[in-house]
Amino acid sequence: MKDQWKWGTEDDYWVRTCAWSAPGCHPVGCGLRLHVVNNKLVGVEGDEEHPHNKGRLCVRCLTLPEYVNHPQRITTPLKRAGERGENKWTEITWDEALDTVAEKATELQGKYGMDTVMVIQGTGRQAALFSPPIAFGVFRTSTTLMGISGYSCYGPRCAIAEFVFGTGYPELDYAPYFPESYDHPGYEPPKYIISWGKMPLTSNGDGLFGHALIDLMKRGTKIVSIDPRITWLGAHSETVIRLRPGTDAALGLAFLNVIIEEDLYDHDFVENWTYGFDELAERCREYPPEKVAEICGIPVKQIYHVAREFATNKPSSLLWGLTFDQTTCGGQASHCALAMLAICGYVDVPGGVTVGQPSTFLGKWRVDTRSNLAPGQFENRIGAKQYPAAAASQWVCNPDLTLECLENDEPKQLRMAYIQSTNIIAATNNVQPQRWYKALKERMEFVVVRDLFMTPTAVALADIFLPVATFPELDGVVLPHYGRNPFFVGAINKAIDNPGVRSDMEMCLELGKRLNPAAWPYKDAADFYDKQIRASYDFGFDDLRKMGVYQGGYTYQKHAKGMLRGDGVPGFNTPSTKVELSSLLYPVWGEDALPYYHEPYFSPISTPELAAEYPLILTTGGRKYTSFHSEHRHIDSLREIDKWAKITINPIDAEANGIQNGDWVTVENWLGKCQLKAWVSPVMKPGVVHCEHGWWYPEQEGAEPNLFGVWKSNINMLLPHFCVGKLGFGSIYKEMLCKIYKAESLEG
Repeated sequence: MKDQWKWGTEDDYWVRTCAWSAPGCHPVGCGLRLHVVNNKLVGVEGDEEHPHNKGRLCVRCLTLPEYVNHPQRITTPLKRAGERGENKWTEITWDEALDTVAEKATELQGKYGMDTVMVIQGTGRQAALFSPPIAFGVFRTSTTLMGISGYSCYGPRCAIAEFVFGTGYPELDYAPYFPESYDHPGYEPPKYIISWGKMPLTSNGDGLFGHALIDLMKRGTKIVSIDPRITWLGAHSETVIRLRPGTDAALGLAFLNVIIEEDLYDHDFVENWTYGFDELAERCREYPPEKVAEICGIPVKQIYHVAREFATNKPSSLLWGLTFDQTTCGGQASHCALAMLAICGYVDVPGGVTVGQPSTFLGKWRVDTRSNLAPGQFENRIGAKQYPAAAASQWVCNPDLTLECLENDEPKQLRMAYIQSTNIIAATNNVQPQRWYKALKERMEFVVVRDLFMTPTAVALADIFLPVATFPELDGVVLPHYGRNPFFVGAINKAIDNPGVRSDMEMCLELGKRLNPAAWPYKDAADFYDKQIRASYDFGFDDLRKMGVYQGGYTYQKHAKGMLRGDGVPGFNTPSTKVELSSLLYPVWGEDALPYYHEPYFSPISTPELAAEYPLILTTGGRKYTSFHSEHRHIDSLREIDKWAKITINPIDAEANGIQNGDWVTVENWLGKCQLKAWVSPVMKPGVVHCEHGWWYPEQEGAEPNLFGVWKSNINMLLPHFCVGKLGFGSIYKEMLCKIYKAESLEG
């Protein structure tokens, strides 16, 4: 990278930065060059010197000026002028807004206890990094969460990795640690990559730069895509397995069955670095490929072919996606995926998966802010006793039990909400969003919403609206995988001065100095980042600005060198010191030590009576290029591409229900119904429909009862509350039942 981050004249200049949020994005940290004229963002280019994206950008980054400069963007604090839901507001100063928030928090915590303040965060954005510090370090409450049922976004995978590997997030090795990238002398591209329940090109999930798969394909890597839909990646894969949604654990056990029974596993790694192999082998014999092919609804030859190719073409790797978090048997499927990587010898080797510490740098700092809580407060957060496995790995409250606490005032009275970068009543993360809406509206005495645009959530609930800075308007640091596998540290460099907005870090500082000043001794955001960086590296924030990106290199096979455990003993940071194919922890929490398969709560097998009336399997949550969850609905150029919520239907199912391409379709089950526009395509597995999430219509009336049309295409209204796995992880986003029929148009 060039030894500069800003160049040009005072009124016409360029700034080198790394993308994160807002607008929403996972922490991949793509490099950008921002062109600013008279303090206005006028152009965006990809930074060709950035080691990951190498100048490539998604359409969301390319439309950044349209987003930042949008006329409907809110850039001053607002106070509710009418009743909640009327969409009437008065502009106020930042001091008035922050003083009001601090005063109300102090008043309500004095009346109901410290945990009466609940901090609700969004997904993907920087809010995910800073919500725990806002809760623990500012409000000194243990009530912090993302509302998604079963913690079903990234957290379960991280937890299972800690339980089985004792490491941070295992990620595809695409040479991201090395400045030479694929040309690093110690690197070898994977022969095969299984992309399982993941859309890496559209999601770039959690730190992975998805287009790295295209780079690897050019170098000879073959792709296996496991998904009920044929995505672009699937169309370019060697094999596509279109399994029945929710049956991933059965498929994983069948893969393991083939690898073990045909003696295709890495004997050295199994003998020296795994625990419970014989028990796993015995369990897998219960899942022969012929049986599992019927469960999954796939050709049995695909199971044999993929298992053999994955095990014998060394090295190979595996991407495990959101599907593992959003199915009720996803924890067992995750155990299988990690076991496949382990017994084939692909852990921490070139071209396999990289692993790091469970939490480093800023990721560790956000957990350490728990020290601001009173003794026992963190341990007594909502759901910690009922779900000890989740409590051991997650720093947040159980979302399902938090909703019930809201509704019933047990075990705590929740009376203030700080809703940070999440549109919770849209079909973003919460199942049963109308229950959340009703409970929050009835119980909350004071609500703060932090966002960039007026959303349905803000109109319905907010008393104070605090405008969020976009990443060109803030100083910050981006860490892939939130510090759980940080390929690099990247600088987010402020390019625009916008005094009307605040970043997440600035909110910690400004509210922290009012409510808990001892915890926030920093002058500003840059000072905070400088001190955090210097605690881990021999340089500071200004040095990182100039570098743009710092890559610290990578050491393979750390388990053999005593680098994964605090005591320096070779092995993994688990009770057995090995990869736990049979878990020593799970039985303590009432879970089977070995992976297994069970049917979804609702399926043609488990509930045939319901399936007779609702014969289609409903799955949702697939990613798109043109939006990040419920965001980007205002951006004209993106809405021109995706104007309406879409349901993907196989032609067989469309014909059976009298639906043609472009028709409006009602999706219905016993919980509710909504409308989406039909895309009839053979990419979808027959018997399955995919419904897009996150939709609302900012061009429509904002006041209640319409709330920007938030209920019209809200697929989460069809998803049930508290259908989770035994450890509290996983939910039903990918494996519900429904029926479809032609509907009236929503257009206009």
